[in-house]
Amino acid sequence: MVRVLLDATAVPGERRGVGRYVDSLIPALARAGVDVRVVCRPADAPLYAGLSGTEVVSAPGWTTSRPARLGWEQTGLPLVIRRIRPDVVHSPHYTSPLLARTPLVITLHDATFFTDPSVHTRVKGPFFRTATRLALRRAACCVVPSQATADELVRTAGADPARLQVAHLGVDTTLFRPPDDEERASARKELGLAEGDRYFAFLGTLEPRKNVPALVRGWSAAVRDRQHPPALVLAGGAGWSTSLDAVIHTVPRPLRVIRPGYLPPHSLPGLLGGAELVVYPSLGEGFGLPVLEAMSCGAAVLTTRRLALPEVGGDAVAYTEPDELSIAAAIGALLDDPTRVSQLRAAGPTRAAEFSWDACAAAHVRAYERALAR
Repeated sequence: MVRVLLDATAVPGERRGVGRYVDSLIPALARAGVDVRVVCRPADAPLYAGLSGTEVVSAPGWTTSRPARLGWEQTGLPLVIRRIRPDVVHSPHYTSPLLARTPLVITLHDATFFTDPSVHTRVKGPFFRTATRLALRRAACCVVPSQATADELVRTAGADPARLQVAHLGVDTTLFRPPDDEERASARKELGLAEGDRYFAFLGTLEPRKNVPALVRGWSAAVRDRQHPPALVLAGGAGWSTSLDAVIHTVPRPLRVIRPGYLPPHSLPGLLGGAELVVYPSLGEGFGLPVLEAMSCGAAVLTTRRLALPEVGGDAVAYTEPDELSIAAAIGALLDDPTRVSQLRAAGPTRAAEFSWDACAAAHVRAYERALAR
């Protein structure tokens, strides 16, 4: 049995993409027979003890800020590694301890820091480009969530394909499933919508890469002259954006934009499955977990063909170019074609069922074995 020390200290309190990846991977690794030991923030220790069924190490409480965590990663984590004596150290978010002598597996979540640097901040872009290049040199194996990400890292960062392991993310179909009427009604109530009110949904961090201003303009153009136009729900934590607020202020009445902020996972099936349409017009994704979760909830999804999104959506979603005119045209076409919308709703859960956390864990086991072999 391979013993893996997984460093979960980068997982934030709000469970977005990276948090859901780590939270779902750990129990799947345990089911696969991996002796997975977790080091995490103190607040997460009870959760990860239950998920892993083995020893959990708490990092110091002062590691909650990113600079402090990165410092502890280089000074405190090597001491944990020497005590636990794992076969492999898995760093699931780009960075790793430079002094570790144990074989390293590092997860690189996307390549947009290279392919589209303009959608990242002046600090974040250079930091993650440097971290990615360092990981590609130091790790015995790097895990990536899609073939598209692997291909782009080879093309833009000079990655060695032989040291990349594709591990598609999964979806928990016991949580992300078509909601019942009560769950749909609860979601509407939480959003401040009346019974029978229609809405479109977006789920993701509100940052430039997600292309939300173009979504707002495209939605507004597509629905403003229709009777009973659906509202637009922008669910997700705030990122950095210089234009979204200004764009929302231009939306004409009576159209409604609703911003509920971050929503916990248990609230998402009602939101996604109850939407008339889930629109995710991203400029590029390493995987696109919201698309997968929306499909699993029986939503009709409209997204783009950028990077990994077609790898996830396949033929079970509709596609648009990311500019506002194309988004407006695609939304209008779906509103005028309820048969197509019904087909997408039916196809989504079937497609989503192809992506499981157990399969993701099996790919990680292959990465650990490759790391040991090196």
